[in-house]
Amino acid sequence: MTTINGLPAHALLVHFIVVLAPLTAILAILSALWPAARQRLVWLVFTLAVVTAILTPITTQAGEWLEHRSGRSPLLHAHTELGDTMIYFSLGLVVAAVLLAVVHVRESRGHSLNTIALWAIAGVVIGVSIATTVQVYRIGDSGAQSVWAQDTGGS
Repeated sequence: MTTINGLPAHALLVHFIVVLAPLTAILAILSALWPAARQRLVWLVFTLAVVTAILTPITTQAGEWLEHRSGRSPLLHAHTELGDTMIYFSLGLVVAAVLLAVVHVRESRGHSLNTIALWAIAGVVIGVSIATTVQVYRIGDSGAQSVWAQDTGGS
């Protein structure tokens, strides 16, 4: 996918990642720390994580197409390099969501995990969620810098 109604697809798709990844991360942390939230949100978190993981390579591919059309600059190159790492963070959210789903299914069947396992899973979910949110910020910031530098004549 390269364009949508004549606009570069990357400029539109990136907004899904910018919203979905941090939203998924916040809901995952909430689900990891609050059993009542987990009971209600676990499948939403799982679905959002999978959608984010599917959209990430589509978005980066559209970004690479746009990079080749707009010319390369050091800032744009830095942005695309950071953007290429996003798939690992998106997949990390999927793993975190799967862990939350396992906890939820075990609890719904009356087989809760011990406290140490629950806290270990919560630690993984929190770590992945924070890392993902920070990476989304870093990628977005580098993309904005590359666009604004081009628009203002900077390099």
